[in-house]
Amino acid sequence: MERIMRNTLNACFVGYGSIGKRHIKNLKSICAKRGINLSISLLRHCKNSNSQTTQEFTVYSDISELPNNFDVIFITNPTKYHFSYFEKLINKGKHFFIEKPICTPYYINKFSNLKFNNDCVYYVACPLRYTSLIQYLKDNLNTENVISIRAICSSYLPNWRPNTDYRKSYSAIKELGGGVDLDLIHEWDYIKYIFGQPTKIQLLKSKISNLEIDAPDIAIYIARIKDLFVEIHLDYFGRKDQRILEIYTNDDFIECDLIKNQIHFYKTL
Repeated sequence: MERIMRNTLNACFVGYGSIGKRHIKNLKSICAKRGINLSISLLRHCKNSNSQTTQEFTVYSDISELPNNFDVIFITNPTKYHFSYFEKLINKGKHFFIEKPICTPYYINKFSNLKFNNDCVYYVACPLRYTSLIQYLKDNLNTENVISIRAICSSYLPNWRPNTDYRKSYSAIKELGGGVDLDLIHEWDYIKYIFGQPTKIQLLKSKISNLEIDAPDIAIYIARIKDLFVEIHLDYFGRKDQRILEIYTNDDFIECDLIKNQIHFYKTL
């Protein structure tokens, strides 16, 4: 708060790929509109002071070189490294923005060892729950009347990042934390947000398409949330972009299109 009152923001970005660059662009725009002076540091594996793209930033190649007074740290490196860097940097920043998911299954049991500060914000980037459509469902849907839901997220991985070889992206590489089960967690996030914690989950996942990747390109979940039945389909190979939630109640069928931001209640049609 003190730094913001002085109209300055000291930010650090861990990773400078497409996601990191997008967040830097957005942060610059927000700070400019609010009259906040922005200072950006980068933590990168390879320090290159001659790079034209990083001349405006202070670049570090080792965590030990970083100061301990960042207002906010953005962790935007490949999925595999999210938790390990967060763990090492937790005392170097006041607030954290962490790209989803915060960790791979290997690190889950290590969360209990972290010491969080109640005055800090730790935000994992799952923005779908904040869209108007999901907020409408959260505020207006009678979940006790819902008996089954089905969600699908389908898209074509080579189209995700224009002018980039999809085979070299972290999404395509299992060792870097790629795969639909880790990459496409928004469905589970908004479903848990609306309906509650699953009580039983079964998962089938594999690499089945002809995409040149080694990470899972399909994941199918069947789950229970109390008496509610849940089906989730995630894939990298769909040629038509789809992000649909179907809600079956005792007296209606509700179709939610998260791409078009539309809801249809079929009982009234």
